[in-house]
Amino acid sequence: MVKAIEGNLLVGQSGGPTPVINASLAGVISEAQRHSNVKTIYGMENGIEGLLQGKLKKIPEMSEKNIQLLASTPASALGSCRYKVQDDDYPKLLQIFKENNIRYFFYIGGNDSMDTCNKIAKLAEAEGYEMYVMGVPKTIDNDLPLTDHCPGFGSAARFTAVSTLGTGRDLEAMKTFDDVTIVEIMGRHAGWLAASSALLKRDVKDAPHLIYLPERTFKMDKFIEDVKTVHKELGYVFVAIGEGIRDESGEFIGAKNAVKDAFGHIAIALSEGPAAYLARTVNKELGLQARYNRSGTIQRAYSESVSDADRNEAFMVGQKAVELAVKGETGKMVTLVRGEGTEYKCTTGTASLEKVANVEKVVPDEFINAEGNFVTEAFKEYALPLLGSNLPEYYRFK
Repeated sequence: MVKAIEGNLLVGQSGGPTPVINASLAGVISEAQRHSNVKTIYGMENGIEGLLQGKLKKIPEMSEKNIQLLASTPASALGSCRYKVQDDDYPKLLQIFKENNIRYFFYIGGNDSMDTCNKIAKLAEAEGYEMYVMGVPKTIDNDLPLTDHCPGFGSAARFTAVSTLGTGRDLEAMKTFDDVTIVEIMGRHAGWLAASSALLKRDVKDAPHLIYLPERTFKMDKFIEDVKTVHKELGYVFVAIGEGIRDESGEFIGAKNAVKDAFGHIAIALSEGPAAYLARTVNKELGLQARYNRSGTIQRAYSESVSDADRNEAFMVGQKAVELAVKGETGKMVTLVRGEGTEYKCTTGTASLEKVANVEKVVPDEFINAEGNFVTEAFKEYALPLLGSNLPEYYRFK
């Protein structure tokens, strides 16, 4: 075992927040305060972008009460960024690490953040600067590889499932006037979150009735026929779609004029979006009254719908990252490992940052039905435990 080096610790947050991203930050701080070789804890204001501007925040000793408050706070307490690190930024970052005696570096983020972590770890090693780098996973999209699931996904999935069930009841009550509701759900290329709309469906009348994920090519004719069939059966149709659904040419539905972000990703949120486009198409093709919902950032910031299991796991991965770093681990991302047996349990593991960086995990075939318009029971078995306890159940007159 490597003897822990004395020095300072730096932690930051990146990308879109999750409802439990601060639980991971609280886990890092809580564990770091237990180790005497960690002299000062610093936070990056607005991630790597802020760090390059010299924005380091000294984090004072935190009481257990304040750590718990932080763990329950929505959004990114240190501020976040979507900055793509340039090649000539890395020498500047290394200089900042040296000037501030940063020996432990933790970045809480998703795919692009893990790539940044990986490059920082390799640079420190190449330059002979002793620094221990660990990636702490977070994303509501659940698209990081080599981990059973991602901290943040469970809470966003809970919000999606609960809000779908409730708005589905609204549509059912208003079916004399409204025919179709289409809800657009975050996730970009991965449909994990959109798939989660089905997790509290207990009856054929419950929403959603149709689900379309980015993992399947979206065919307009099939979609229109599906809506027509369900409407004939129930008199109303609730549709959940992943924001990243694409047609046969690979073009995002309803995003022809969208701009790109710093990483070259299509910014779907800045376009008309697929839900609005499809609602208009349903009205035109079938003459049905169709409305759409687009929850946007509420999905990743609604603290009242946090999964207790998710918050506990987010805290755990933050703690584990520090525990491993002070033992000499570097260049790794902490992962979540599901236990065997019928009762849901989760522990931690690690994966090489090199194998995680810029790799997206999409919904596998066995979680999508043969028709490509709903999820399977296997998906429900996988995802339902992540929603936590005290899930709602409603009454319907027979």
